[in-house]
Amino acid sequence: MGAGDRFGRQGAAQLEAFIRARSQGIDVTPVWNKSHREHSITGTVPESVRKEADDAVRDLRWVGPYFVDADHIRMDTVDAYVTSSDFFTIDVADHIGGNRPDFGFTSNVAHLAGELELPGLPSPISIAMEDIQHVAAAYGPAIHRASRIYERIASAKGTGNFVVEVSMDETDAPQSPEELLLILATIAHAEIPIQTIAPKFVGRFNKGVDYVGDIDAFAREFEGDLAVIAYAVENFGLPRNLKLSVHTGSDKFSLYPVM
Repeated sequence: MGAGDRFGRQGAAQLEAFIRARSQGIDVTPVWNKSHREHSITGTVPESVRKEADDAVRDLRWVGPYFVDADHIRMDTVDAYVTSSDFFTIDVADHIGGNRPDFGFTSNVAHLAGELELPGLPSPISIAMEDIQHVAAAYGPAIHRASRIYERIASAKGTGNFVVEVSMDETDAPQSPEELLLILATIAHAEIPIQTIAPKFVGRFNKGVDYVGDIDAFAREFEGDLAVIAYAVENFGLPRNLKLSVHTGSDKFSLYPVM
């Protein structure tokens, strides 16, 4: 669970919440995150998040994993986070859309054209070659950029020493489960060992207010994405602990029962 701390003063209080959850039998791993934009606004640096997390863990005697996330990093900002972070949310929204080279996307996933039965879904999903070509043009460059950023992090920290998430939520249109399936197939082909994927969902996820949108539509999309992730893990060789990430911005109480 992500814990955003704008001013770097809430680490101990946030960890206390995780401790209370554990006392109720809920085992949650905290991930302290802060984006480059937030650092620039508040005048903090990436190392300050690491110190805050480490201090809270030491003072409250937390036993268990925890992470410090380089949140929504891009190629021009990643280097500043390599030393202090062990979780990297790679944001490739700027490379989504348009008509650009697909970096082999189409040929890599062409075998997925047709109908697929996914456990947990009431009906098969259908993928046409036109869908593959559309997704290839829109997301091929983004996944290529994610691969380059991942390789840059891995060259500094070594493979297997950090968690990688790919974020595609800051775009204009949500990704359908069919699109997510094609995206995950290409991420696997690019050998990015993602443990978390953050698509864009229907509705609005504004900061400071509850979810704005059709909750039933969100539920259908959420369940579809979960079925796609399960399929991708079994068939594409992605990590077995691959998770679906919902970037809420702040509390979204109406969606918690759905999730």
